[in-house]
Amino acid sequence: MHVETMGLAERWWYALKPASWPKVFVPALFGQAVGAAHAGRLSVGALAFGVLWMVADVAFIVLLNDWGDRAVDALKRRMFPKAGSPKTIPDGILPATALLAAGLGAGTVALLLAMVAGATLERPLLAPLAALALFVFIAYSLPPLRLNYRGGGEVLEMVGVGAVLPALHAYAQCGQWAPAWFVALAPGLLALSLSSALASGLSDEESDRAGGKRTWASVRGNASARRGSEVLLVLGALLWLAAPWMTRKAPPLTVLLAAGVVLVFAARVRRRSPGAVTNAFGAQSAFKLELHRAIWWGTLALSGLVLLGGLGLLGGAPA
Repeated sequence: MHVETMGLAERWWYALKPASWPKVFVPALFGQAVGAAHAGRLSVGALAFGVLWMVADVAFIVLLNDWGDRAVDALKRRMFPKAGSPKTIPDGILPATALLAAGLGAGTVALLLAMVAGATLERPLLAPLAALALFVFIAYSLPPLRLNYRGGGEVLEMVGVGAVLPALHAYAQCGQWAPAWFVALAPGLLALSLSSALASGLSDEESDRAGGKRTWASVRGNASARRGSEVLLVLGALLWLAAPWMTRKAPPLTVLLAAGVVLVFAARVRRRSPGAVTNAFGAQSAFKLELHRAIWWGTLALSGLVLLGGLGLLGGAPA
């Protein structure tokens, strides 16, 4: 990629990192599906809010994360001049001030959307839940808390992606932030979210350590992060399989199929793992690709089947 030949629109599209969007879009879709299944109908208004809110939220997260990480990103570029894709700020794709302004603007839009939708859909807690979701990211990446630098960022990401985000969308659909099947399925989603969070630090292990950023990989090392991700991936599938007993129902086909998808990709993750050692950036990308496929495709399968069951279109699924 030649940065100097990129147009302004292309620079902004690159900065928004569309390949990373499923990390937040998929849990949001899960929340929408569980909420609609609980209500027994799909609210088009809540779905429209969900799509618009997620666009604003993902811009808020991606742009401000680059702004917050600009120093350690620049350090990584100095340590590994030819490693990985260009960094938005250090490689001059966009200035830091532009990302800060756009990210704050996106967060403001997300709050306004939640306020309007809360009044329109008669969901009084929608704006507070949206504010909580935004705050989780602020605590994760931005001063003064900046927990992704102090330690504990992976746990905060697990809570934000695996609980707060889907709860917000479930509430938009059905008026309850924790319907029964959400409570039953959330432990598996939390495990999968933590699996992704541990793996996210693999490619930045040495630069994060040099920059004082305390991630699981930078503190405990590459092997520990990979092994933890693999174990949590399998644990997430097993927790989904246990979910029917939490609701005192027989195991539905829904959970079996979704867990099966995760486990099939988990085997592929395991095969990629031995090569994804420190600074093997290509092998790490392949490892994380299979990991994300396990999480995203498994959660999408679960979401679709839960929704069909809740709408009465699939027998034996949760409602």
